[in-house]
Amino acid sequence: MSTLTIVLFVILIVLIIACIVLYFLGKRAEKRQAEQQEQLDAAAQTISMLIIDKRTMRLKDAGFPPIVLENTPKYLRRSKVPVVKAKVGPKIMTLMCDSKVYPLIPVKKEVKATVSGIYITAVRGLRGPLEAPQKKKGFFARLRGKA
Repeated sequence: MSTLTIVLFVILIVLIIACIVLYFLGKRAEKRQAEQQEQLDAAAQTISMLIIDKRTMRLKDAGFPPIVLENTPKYLRRSKVPVVKAKVGPKIMTLMCDSKVYPLIPVKKEVKATVSGIYITAVRGLRGPLEAPQKKKGFFARLRGKA
């Protein structure tokens, strides 16, 4: 066998092993995510709140309690998260939001939100439906629109 065939064979074996490892790691992460979702659903409460402000900011700058910062992994502490400041009853609270729900949240309006701890998982409009944000057009769709 020539050296080229041996090198290609070794590369093929390494790629196959990497795919197998990624498959099992993905399965494990999927199970872990399902368990976390069950825990979020178990602790979920529906609360009506007035949204004061929403923005994406670093976890340190968001004003969460120190326990929240201690429980997050170090590599995620500097990442930006969607944060919502809302008036829940007489209290003004800072809540973290799911990235899928964040664009749906209207500012200066009252909503009914499903909250699990300090994490907003779902939002419904209190008085009528929420306005869905417009989807951004792709590059080719914009070119077709100009022509």
